[in-house]
Amino acid sequence: MNSYEISLWRHARFFHSVLCLGSLAIVLLAGCANPDRSALSSRQTPLSDLADAKAIDPAVRERIPYSLGRDADEQTLRDTLKQQPGNVDAAIPLARVLLARKSPDEALEVLDNVLLAAPADLRTLNAKGVVLDQKGHHHEAQGLYRKALEREPSNAMLRNNLKLSLALESKTETEDAGPQP
Repeated sequence: MNSYEISLWRHARFFHSVLCLGSLAIVLLAGCANPDRSALSSRQTPLSDLADAKAIDPAVRERIPYSLGRDADEQTLRDTLKQQPGNVDAAIPLARVLLARKSPDEALEVLDNVLLAAPADLRTLNAKGVVLDQKGHHHEAQGLYRKALEREPSNAMLRNNLKLSLALESKTETEDAGPQP
């Protein structure tokens, strides 16, 4: 085979693979485009019935947060923390939601409350360090990372976050010391 034939062969194989992947994508997406919306839920309860109901079916209660979205998830996490103040599995996702909403002070408050109940929890110390780094309080964040690393020196997540915090701090100092107009 000469180079021209090899080139044709490669182009044919490439075209064949693109055609196969495109066909697969169309088939998969066609399954998502079902015009029959009633197939999604065999029985949906009207909102007026839910408002009048004294006892909501547990299956319906489970679907409500999914239908309401992130705000319901946030409220569920807050309710969980009210019942279990040291629940790290609820505090960290809530802190993420609050950071995404640009509310780092609220996130710090949530994490501080969990640290009161579980002061030695490494995940909470790490999460609080991340929030402090987001706020620009790198020195405080580094103190938390170091405190957590004293308990578990081999924790790669804590080591990486400490290095990132140090890098962010030096970048901030470099920007602050830049040329003055």
